[in-house]
Amino acid sequence: MLDASVFTGVSWNPVEDVRALFAYPFMVHALEAGTAVAVMAGVIGWFMVLRRQTFAGHTLSVTAFTGASAAGLAGVPVTVGYFGVCGLGALALAAASGPRRSLSSESAATGSVGALALALGFLFVSLYHGILNGLDSLLFGTFLGITSGQVATLVAVAAVSVVVVGIAARPLLFASVDPDVAEARGVPVRLLGLAFLLVLGLSVAETSQITGALLVFALLVTPAATAQQITARPLAGVVLSVAIALVVTWVGLALAYFSIYPVGFYVTTISFALYALTRLMRALT
Repeated sequence: MLDASVFTGVSWNPVEDVRALFAYPFMVHALEAGTAVAVMAGVIGWFMVLRRQTFAGHTLSVTAFTGASAAGLAGVPVTVGYFGVCGLGALALAAASGPRRSLSSESAATGSVGALALALGFLFVSLYHGILNGLDSLLFGTFLGITSGQVATLVAVAAVSVVVVGIAARPLLFASVDPDVAEARGVPVRLLGLAFLLVLGLSVAETSQITGALLVFALLVTPAATAQQITARPLAGVVLSVAIALVVTWVGLALAYFSIYPVGFYVTTISFALYALTRLMRALT
């Protein structure tokens, strides 16, 4: 049990406030996990926005909720449900986005997968009433209860995903900007699309454990979208996307620590504010 004095609110001494963030192991674990999640989300999110697959990301966030609720019903760790079902969801989306499928039919198929996943998620919740106590944290995120083992898993998944995207960055960028020409030049566009969806599924599963299943967009979309408003250069955009995601995550975790509101609320609000400010500045220049 956590002592009630942990959540005492922000003081007038910023040095003591920063020290307080590192006074308890659960918060140190949250900051470590949040850093890994932010780096991964910043990289994967930049390509997701570039490839116009934000709807696929949203659908995978719904499957993250399904995976978490299924794990609770089966009595296995929630992490297993997140990664397992998001992986299956990515494969389903890859099958729905066939090589000659139109954009409208692909969107309809993606939405259908999301609707089914959401229905299954609420079914699993209703079958196992005990998970209702943690429903808010599944949907809107929490920084409590993150263990050192979970941190190690998140860091490992983030590292592998970022390395994979880094290795495939050039052909993936080519296939994202002009898939027809890339395919004519011998780039395995469909294989790259499948691989990216799998990596996106891992990213959604990882991000959901910090922001909650419904607020994944806060880290996957808005930092990347903000970065792309500032610069069109790929490398600079990815670096800026990661930097924004890190700042948003750290500030969101700090504010959640000193308040009673969920971390997902702060992460989402700060992310949107930065995006709106960037759009406003572009409109005024």
